[in-house]
Amino acid sequence: MRGLVLDFGGVLAGPGTDGRAVAEVVAALRERGVRTAILSNDPGGPGADRLRRLGGGRFVDEVVLSGDVGVAKPDPRSYLLVAERLGLEPAQCVFVDDLVVNVRGAAAAGMVGVHHERPDVAVAELTVLFELSAHDEAPVTSVPVPSAAEDAAADRGEGDTR
Repeated sequence: MRGLVLDFGGVLAGPGTDGRAVAEVVAALRERGVRTAILSNDPGGPGADRLRRLGGGRFVDEVVLSGDVGVAKPDPRSYLLVAERLGLEPAQCVFVDDLVVNVRGAAAAGMVGVHHERPDVAVAELTVLFELSAHDEAPVTSVPVPSAAEDAAADRGEGDTR
């Protein structure tokens, strides 16, 4: 596997998530040269700048928002687009989302899908898929995911709609 694609709401932020644990996996993978992206059904616009700022290598390589590109998960074109932006084939990518319909969409597009029901299970699956070990973990001192206040705004519908 050469690429990791993550949903934002429900995987990196929001109830039932552990952004720090996932961020540690992202950091370890980026150290190994794995390309990373966020693929979100966020409506875009000025309110999405906080998500866009996670791209460009600050946290992940690419951030693809449905409101910016005009196609949303589970449409196969969204997964193909993010793979293209990473310079990879879909079969080289793992996609993580808390919604089964989106994981199925990714699998239909050729990606390996991981359903994020519990952070510890998702992290364990990523560890196996990417053949990570304890010595691969990169220390994460600052996780650049939005704050609890921003999570609350997202819960009110002011951001990622998955």
